[in-house]
Amino acid sequence: MQCCCGEENKLENRFPDTEVDLKPLDVVLEKYKGIKGSLITILQKTQEIYGYLPRRALQHIADVIGVKPAKILGAATFYTQFRFQPIGKYLVMLCQGTACHVNGSEKIEDAICDELKIKDGETTEDRLFTLENVACLGCCSLAPVMMINGEAYGKLTPESARKVIREIFKNETNS
Repeated sequence: MQCCCGEENKLENRFPDTEVDLKPLDVVLEKYKGIKGSLITILQKTQEIYGYLPRRALQHIADVIGVKPAKILGAATFYTQFRFQPIGKYLVMLCQGTACHVNGSEKIEDAICDELKIKDGETTEDRLFTLENVACLGCCSLAPVMMINGEAYGKLTPESARKVIREIFKNETNS
């Protein structure tokens, strides 16, 4: 995909061109091709397949369903649910909503960043963990709370957050 303003390098940095197997995506495209209003569903299914939206997959979607790449990119960048970089095996979503914030989510974030040696939006070198700050997880009674691959961990302290991360890491390295 080309950027209309001549900043291809910035686009390539945001959307790395990685080789992906498009066969699983073809199954999705075959199912939704020709169904009006199915672009968001196609993007969601694409992210389920790859864990993010690879640039080659976005271009392939455009080619197969006959929609301009700019429209696909516009929809994908509008919704925060879509990711454009691969994530780790464990997605650590740390709530930064009001209840979590007033109960110390910043200290939890500091502890997680220190433990994993990454910042918000980054993935560990071993591709095990990705940290993502989110506006709200809807678990306010558990504040401060984080969710890892759909499992909520609440009433966190910096040390309990570190303990959860260490336990997951220990289980991964002992597998």
